[in-house]
Amino acid sequence: MSVVLGVDLGTTKITCVAVEAASRQVLAVGTTTNDANITSEPDRARGRSEWDINRIVMQGLECLKLVAGQLADRAHAVSAIGITGQQHGMLLVGSDKKPISPLINWQDRRALEPFPGRDHSWLEQTRALLGDDIWKRTGCRLQPGFMAGTLYWLKAQRLLPDQVQALFVMDHFGAILTGSPAVTEPSCAGSSGVFNVRSRDWDDEAIGALGLPRSLFPEVREVTKPIGRLTPEIAALTGLPAGISIGAPIGDHQASFLGSVTDREESVLVNVGTGAQVAVFTSQLDFAPPIELRPFPGGGNLLSNVGLAGGWSYQVLEQFFRDVGRSVFQQDSTVPLYEQLNQLARTVPAGADGLCCEPLFAGTRLDPTVRGTLSGLSPQNFTARHLARAVLEGMGRSLSNGYAEIRKITGRSQSRLIAAGNGLRENPLLSEIVAQAFGLTINFTEHREEAAFGAALTAAAIQ
Repeated sequence: MSVVLGVDLGTTKITCVAVEAASRQVLAVGTTTNDANITSEPDRARGRSEWDINRIVMQGLECLKLVAGQLADRAHAVSAIGITGQQHGMLLVGSDKKPISPLINWQDRRALEPFPGRDHSWLEQTRALLGDDIWKRTGCRLQPGFMAGTLYWLKAQRLLPDQVQALFVMDHFGAILTGSPAVTEPSCAGSSGVFNVRSRDWDDEAIGALGLPRSLFPEVREVTKPIGRLTPEIAALTGLPAGISIGAPIGDHQASFLGSVTDREESVLVNVGTGAQVAVFTSQLDFAPPIELRPFPGGGNLLSNVGLAGGWSYQVLEQFFRDVGRSVFQQDSTVPLYEQLNQLARTVPAGADGLCCEPLFAGTRLDPTVRGTLSGLSPQNFTARHLARAVLEGMGRSLSNGYAEIRKITGRSQSRLIAAGNGLRENPLLSEIVAQAFGLTINFTEHREEAAFGAALTAAAIQ
């Protein structure tokens, strides 16, 4: 039977899965930690986030090789590869299609630096050039780390050479696999800040407003059309058959939805990883901030509330307790403290005895300057266990409030709550809190690699 592969070029890890096309059974998984971050310590302190794109490509190829090895003789049955990966960030490639910049990823915050001679940031300057109503065409407001803002910053610094293209990480990987010019797909391009979600093509007016050349942006191709075939060189490196079809790469948010949800109309997807998102499928174009309208592979859109309190919020709390151990007791834990925090939080009743945390430690999509808060502190609840419970409940509340914003647009509620991401799968207490906040039973997929699985499903569709 035919086998398809899905590759997810994530921020934390890179994964490949092999799926039997007919049964949708996962046959093999290859994964590795993404260790390509090359940001210097001074630049980290400035909020920069730069990654070695060649290293990411090599890790993606290594995962393909791992899966091919696990498939053994069945590797010859692989017929197509789907690709997904982290959105918003970008790299530059020259006329020879080779990278001339690092991957400046979605975590980069240079857009929040002061704009020279003005009392506002680069982000605010870029938004002003695009206009107040641009979100109606692009599906979202421009945020730090978005391709369009980074390109405008590079242009102003005279770091944008002629005859280059700006690509998403998965677009570049697709070009490596095929040896063909890079193309992008609406679910990727929609994360740039200058893509028209209504026409499903680049927004020439927005690109012109930033003074950027149209030639920077690659061809847009729908996921149903392959971008090329696996080259003999890459086939030899990975142990896969040459000539198999490569699908147009898709965004990881949409890939997770594809890989998790079987009933689009009745499901709400909650995805908790480093960050967190809530999304529902729609065939309509109606939306309003803070909700984003994200193109869905093959047609339709997702109504997505993104930038919600995710696993990073709990990581901040864990790091706080590590700091207490080092600073007060001169002891540094050699193991993560998350399970201990969960055990402590379980001893506290719902509501944390009045302690309330809004764990928006890095701001929101609408206002990156917002910070987290603690309220209702008393001598009785100012304890480690109450802090742990309050942060988890704040995460659950952030997700349910995010879903409430979506319901204001659709006027309806979904009957199925689908969970994706290790932030929920590996934290049963958080899952319980989220289910209670939504008033629904939480459902997990059988497989753990939702985005890679979703990418594999797109590969099955192009055969």
